[in-house]
Amino acid sequence: MLILIPPSEGKSSKNTISTKFTETNFIFSEKVKQIIEILKNNNEEIEKVYGTSLEKSKELQKKNLEVFSSECSMAIERYTGVVYNQIDWKSFSEESKIYFNSNIRIFSGLFGMVKPNTLIPDYKLKMNVLGLTKFWSPFLTKEIYKEDLIIDLLPEIHRKAYEHKNIKKVNFYIKKGDKLVSAGHHGKVVKGQFINFLSINCITNLDDFEKFKYDDYSWDGENFIK
Repeated sequence: MLILIPPSEGKSSKNTISTKFTETNFIFSEKVKQIIEILKNNNEEIEKVYGTSLEKSKELQKKNLEVFSSECSMAIERYTGVVYNQIDWKSFSEESKIYFNSNIRIFSGLFGMVKPNTLIPDYKLKMNVLGLTKFWSPFLTKEIYKEDLIIDLLPEIHRKAYEHKNIKKVNFYIKKGDKLVSAGHHGKVVKGQFINFLSINCITNLDDFEKFKYDDYSWDGENFIK
């Protein structure tokens, strides 16, 4: 069972390991190089790629083009968004850390898919630009096809970056009248808490999802609903 989770918009610029990305044995290094070439060729449209001012876009472009010469942190240290704050991986037992690194995969526009302990440099590139979902799909699909079950906690755009024969898509909703609406920003908090629950308890069975309780969310067999 693999659990797919999103990256975070927020990232730490601190490098905790002196190893440079070019010194790692990252499985998708050649694909990252291809994306860097695509970025170079889109230099005149970088504001569209990064969705910010020209000045800031130039800074982000420079950072991305230099990733191979940049030092690294583990992915779980690099990502600092709401979901990751709630995961609280440093509190895990050794058993839970092993589960976390074995079962969790983080999707990334620049790196495709990484484990929590994969060494990555600081970067900024969303999955919804430059046709990256289409670019990554054959490689990510091949990487995970042997897995018996995929637990998908990804946003919709990231879900387009792979295919699998057995996917359980898990969403977080709030019930308003007879309608279900996305939990939005608070859904990120619940998602982080759910990943924490899975890891602490080393969950491998869907039936155990009903044991997760947080802020009145409950499992209905398909999604978590408040």
